[in-house]
Amino acid sequence: MVNAVTATTNAADGAAAMKKATGMNKDDFLKLFVTQLQQQDPLKPQDGSQFIAQLAQLSQVEQAYNTNTNLQSLLAAQNNNTVVSAVSFIGKDVLATGNQVALTAGSPANLNFRLSEPASSLKVDIRDAAGNLVRTLTSGQTAAGDGSIAWDGKGGNGLLLSSGTYTFEVTGMNASGGAVAGTSLVSGRIDGVRIDGSTPILTAGGIDIGMGAVLQVKGV
Repeated sequence: MVNAVTATTNAADGAAAMKKATGMNKDDFLKLFVTQLQQQDPLKPQDGSQFIAQLAQLSQVEQAYNTNTNLQSLLAAQNNNTVVSAVSFIGKDVLATGNQVALTAGSPANLNFRLSEPASSLKVDIRDAAGNLVRTLTSGQTAAGDGSIAWDGKGGNGLLLSSGTYTFEVTGMNASGGAVAGTSLVSGRIDGVRIDGSTPILTAGGIDIGMGAVLQVKGV
């Protein structure tokens, strides 16, 4: 609710912003207008149309500022609603576009993907935080749509990798030898929300997920 104090503060802020942008606010202009009228030669009155045009222009500036202020208020309210919507994801399982996977040393992980068409062979390249290739997984005939491939958490040398966030890329080949488009997916339970600037970011086991990337939500 906007009270009298808030309204007065907003009005004062608006006047200050207008003065900064135009060199004067409406009150300043009216004082100057009256002063010029008082000091003019009665026998040679000045044309008041110019003053009226300037006053109209200043009013347009004021209206534009008020419109901008209202839009900012609407955007702030929209951002608040977005944050509330993001919080409602907490505790729910989501499937989203993304190429990250959180690995706990000694525990397997599922790498989720989506294929645009059936693939006769599938390759998944896994990289560490520095971008180094640590493991390549392969699979045979794979159906179109959503799927997953199990990763035992080991590197190409057969040793267990340390806990952390890894990235993966999925590519496929069809029976004719052509490339099959693969999209990496993130699956997990949302355990928090953080704000990046004014944008809420969902988090799941240390992985960031943009709300626009969410493809599917399941209640728990």
